[in-house]
Amino acid sequence: MPTTTLRTAPRFSLGLAAAQVPAAAAALLLSAFLLFSVQPLFTKMVLPRLGGSPATWSVALVVFQALLMGGYVYAHLLTRWLGIRPALAVHLGLMLLAGLALPIGVPAGWGRPPAEHEALWLVGLFASAIGLPFFALSANGPLIQAWFARSGHARADNPYCLYAASNIGSFAALVAYPLLIEPVLPLRVQAEAWLGGFVVLVLLILATGLSSASGGAGLSGAGPFGAGAGMPASAAPGWRRRGAWIGLALVPSGLLVSVTAHLSTDVAAAPLLWVVPLALFLLTFVIAFRDGMVLPGSGPRGRALLRLQVWGTALALASFVVGFGLWGGLALHLGLFFVSALICHATLYHLRPAPDRLTEFYVCVSLGGVLGGIACGLVAPLVFSRVVEYPLLIVAALACRPGFLAGGTRTWLAAVRPIALAGAGAAAVMGLAGTMLDVAALPQLLALAGAGLLAASWRDPHRLAVAGVLALAAGLFAMRADAAVSVRSFFGIHRIVETADGTTRLLMHGTTVHGAMRLGPPDGPPEPLVYYTAPGPIGTAIRSVRAAQGGALGAVAVVGLGTGSLACHRRGAESWRFYEIDPEVIRIARDPGRFRFLSECGRDMPVVLGDARLTLADAPGGLGLLVIDAFSSDAIPAHLLTREALALYLEKLAPNGVLAMHITNRHLDLARILARVGAELGLSTYVAREAFPFDPVRFRAAATVAVLARDPADLGAVAADPAWTRIAPESDRRPWTDDFSNILQAMADKLALPRASGD
Repeated sequence: MPTTTLRTAPRFSLGLAAAQVPAAAAALLLSAFLLFSVQPLFTKMVLPRLGGSPATWSVALVVFQALLMGGYVYAHLLTRWLGIRPALAVHLGLMLLAGLALPIGVPAGWGRPPAEHEALWLVGLFASAIGLPFFALSANGPLIQAWFARSGHARADNPYCLYAASNIGSFAALVAYPLLIEPVLPLRVQAEAWLGGFVVLVLLILATGLSSASGGAGLSGAGPFGAGAGMPASAAPGWRRRGAWIGLALVPSGLLVSVTAHLSTDVAAAPLLWVVPLALFLLTFVIAFRDGMVLPGSGPRGRALLRLQVWGTALALASFVVGFGLWGGLALHLGLFFVSALICHATLYHLRPAPDRLTEFYVCVSLGGVLGGIACGLVAPLVFSRVVEYPLLIVAALACRPGFLAGGTRTWLAAVRPIALAGAGAAAVMGLAGTMLDVAALPQLLALAGAGLLAASWRDPHRLAVAGVLALAAGLFAMRADAAVSVRSFFGIHRIVETADGTTRLLMHGTTVHGAMRLGPPDGPPEPLVYYTAPGPIGTAIRSVRAAQGGALGAVAVVGLGTGSLACHRRGAESWRFYEIDPEVIRIARDPGRFRFLSECGRDMPVVLGDARLTLADAPGGLGLLVIDAFSSDAIPAHLLTREALALYLEKLAPNGVLAMHITNRHLDLARILARVGAELGLSTYVAREAFPFDPVRFRAAATVAVLARDPADLGAVAADPAWTRIAPESDRRPWTDDFSNILQAMADKLALPRASGD
């Protein structure tokens, strides 16, 4: 009788197998943390070169999503054709190669962006600087989950449970960066710490791969995914299933970009606002990709989720014609985004394939993310003059509900046709009646009626589809009927609007006025309004410094053009020059049919295109006055406030020259930061903070202005004016540099101001 030899796993293999789940979870968490912390880290390095534009973040999201998809495709091919151990060897080689590109930094030769096509330049910069490390990190999620699925572990039949660790790491990085990392660590230290985390991650991946292989399923390292994997190969998904994966990822990805653009443009100009939608986006993945997640529409909670989405969509469409206020708008749009993304991701989780198709699933999900990001981050700004993609996507999210398209094409056509005809007929009758009655607010009434129809149609998918299309059409009609001229560029959306009485024209950037002009027959040069009035702090500072310099300023440079209002503060033979980063703003200011400040007061004033730090470096010196007017709204170009920036300004100023900085802001106070940085260079800082409600008669807004000089005597009467306060530098406050800035500090300074001095 032959004897049977029992083979047992080596002791070290049993030890590795015991560490399998902790090692895999730790590797996924750290990988995701590094992946999502490198995004704000490197974006912060790049933002100064593009003026702090919110569009920089949108383009960055597209680049990150594309690299993420590349990493997922690589992981899919690796797991399809290699066993765990050879795949581990290949991936470790890639990680070590990526390590050669570290620590993170801006490569040489990428100093100045072009005057046009900034988005393509930014894509190239991101790809060359962090493309390889980001690509390598992107592959870790699906790769480690696939190894776990092949390991023979008791829970290997559901590797998706490890996805929670990945999303927790992403969420932690997103919250920790603005609250803990950025306020404490300079960029150089952040990059070095990130490199240390990358080294630890390589060791965790090694432990994860070996522990997965020690289970026996991946020891052979041969053949395609299913070979020797310890599980039967499942049937390949059809193209309809793959299309559903892509679509369910595309819509929330596009919503992420578009809701961020909508909120920062039309609702609230708040610092760090982009963090909130991305955090909610990741949170929906954490909630949806877990055991026990209820399919939307199933049970009381699932049905409540669908009702919230429909009613939220109706209110969001109505908000385009009826304002809900700052906090109401934020709550509405962020809440709707969270509910819609959660429905999409929960449906996506319930359509997940068997574990042997895991990497293909993630490739489709990442493809949807890339398409959504490209559509909203790159294509929409070129096609639409406003954030039209946002209402399109919130209505498209209604089609992502489970079973929305069930019943086949014929069933849908038969059910939808009469409802669509009735709805279109009602809209036509309403439009005709409104036209005959000369109802001025007809577009708004149609939009509200469409929103009401949508809110009442949540029970039936056919009615919901028709109501959604009609409400969307009415909302877009109302947006189109808006009399404002809208111009969209890489740096934002500029709206040229007129007051209700038709007496004044304004240039709006998001929620901030960047200049205004009285209309009517020309009667001499136009009068600067809002923040730029002659009695205001900017006008006072210009007159005071001019008087201190004997009645003439000589050479003057202004950073930030707007409507060109400051041009009409020139006197005599003074030589003024503007610096502006947005070519669309230059076109608007130079068009006398829109604003006449440049044509009347500064026809001979050159306007230099580009970021001020770069263009000023090439400018001639000897300035009597340098005005920095680039701090309104939320896009704070921190690189214009650093020690290196002020050193450049001093280099361009004459010995008795003065630096004036317009620092009006709803959320930040920059005076104490400026005083501390100025003290490093021997400058005295005086600040005027106006506090009064908007004056509609004089069309004047309260402004906050800081002036800095080597000698207070160079400021003239301002130094003794009680409206101006000298700010003593705080020695315990860390000065901002190109390597360190802390927006939260400026927010805290704003909160510490007396309520009466708020903007």
